[in-house]
Amino acid sequence: MIDRKQVIKELNKVVDPEIGIPITDMELVDEIKIDKEKGDVTIQFHFTTPNCPPVFAFKIALDIRHLISQLSGVKTVKVLLKDHVMAEQINKEINKSIDF
Repeated sequence: MIDRKQVIKELNKVVDPEIGIPITDMELVDEIKIDKEKGDVTIQFHFTTPNCPPVFAFKIALDIRHLISQLSGVKTVKVLLKDHVMAEQINKEINKSIDF
C-alpha cells in the first residue's frame, strides 16, 4: 500500500540541479494525490520562475517519476509541472506510458 510519508521521503531525494537543494525544502511540490486502491500517484509541482531552464525542469520531472514509480504498490505516476513556459511539452513527454 502506498503511504504519503514514503512519497514525501522519495521527493526529498529530488534535488534542483542548479541550486543543489531538494524540491521539498524549496516548497516546490504543490500537491500529492494518492489513489491507494488503484496504485495511482499524481505529483504537481512548480518552479520559482516560469523560465527555469527546460533541461532542469525535465530532469526534475523525470526524477520525480522514477523515484515514485519504485515505491511498493505504485502502478502509475503522473507528474504535472505548472506555471512554466514549457509545462505543456514537458508534461506530455514525461507522462508518456512507461511500464514500471
